[in-house]
Amino acid sequence: MYCMFEYSYKSRNKQQHGWIQHITSLPHDFQHYSLSMSDRRIVILGKTGAGKSSLANTIFGEEQFKVYDTSKSGTGACRAESRSVNGRLTTLIDTPGFFDTDRPEEELKCEILRCIIECAPGPHAFLIVLKVEKFTEQEQDVIDKINDYFSEEVFKYATIVFTHGDQLEGQTIEEFVHQNKSLSDLVKKCRDRCHVIDNKYWKDNQQDEYRSNKYQVKKLLDTLDKITEANKGGCYTNEVLQAVEKEIQKEEELIRQSSGNMSEEEITQQAKDSVWKKLWIKLAGFELGVLLGALSGVGASLIFILLKMR
Repeated sequence: MYCMFEYSYKSRNKQQHGWIQHITSLPHDFQHYSLSMSDRRIVILGKTGAGKSSLANTIFGEEQFKVYDTSKSGTGACRAESRSVNGRLTTLIDTPGFFDTDRPEEELKCEILRCIIECAPGPHAFLIVLKVEKFTEQEQDVIDKINDYFSEEVFKYATIVFTHGDQLEGQTIEEFVHQNKSLSDLVKKCRDRCHVIDNKYWKDNQQDEYRSNKYQVKKLLDTLDKITEANKGGCYTNEVLQAVEKEIQKEEELIRQSSGNMSEEEITQQAKDSVWKKLWIKLAGFELGVLLGALSGVGASLIFILLKMR
């Protein structure tokens, strides 16, 4: 089975946006990697139809992610796009319906593996996307799965972003959140970080600053900066994500030796594709839970061992 994966980014000055390693004291002596403060990787999570792709487009200020007006999952493959946003190279990783119960396990395995490779050595932040609507058991199930997939640690790096802000009907998003205890508890887990946008009615609103995507995106970017600062420039990571990053770097070096006129962007993409194919072959016989364990760090030793097998 071949898994589609889309990745693109504008060329950038390598010296200005180069990789650096930042070592901190993590459990089990893990190395804690990060990019320079001018770079950030952000994973967007949420159920089908929540507005993940639309949120990504709003942050970039341009249509880079295709939006589907359907109840079915629009994003069929994990996709990453990078753009300069307020002077910082920002990579947004739009995830498919990880939480769709009707997707075949092989498809989910494929996309979760792609997400692991794209996130490596780890995302600087997660955006958990919800609609401004009643918070039901279905929404709670998605939050529980995020917790299972990524561990409780995910909320240390997470911000809740609500879409369909026009449904607030005069309220602020904070007032809306406080009306539901489960929702309020979720936002508290995320250190009271929550924002709201509206992709249909708030695009060009000049009348009300609060109900303007321009204003709300600025506030969201400020929050993302604060998350990075609070975590000392580090990212959400584990042994597997770090090992994957090392494998990608090794592949890049091999490709450079015979790359000809390939750009750095093309080299990176080819390296990621190569690592994905190698891992997919090794993990083909394993159950979905193995990859989910790799995301959370629980049971990650198995994949770590496989990565070391040549």
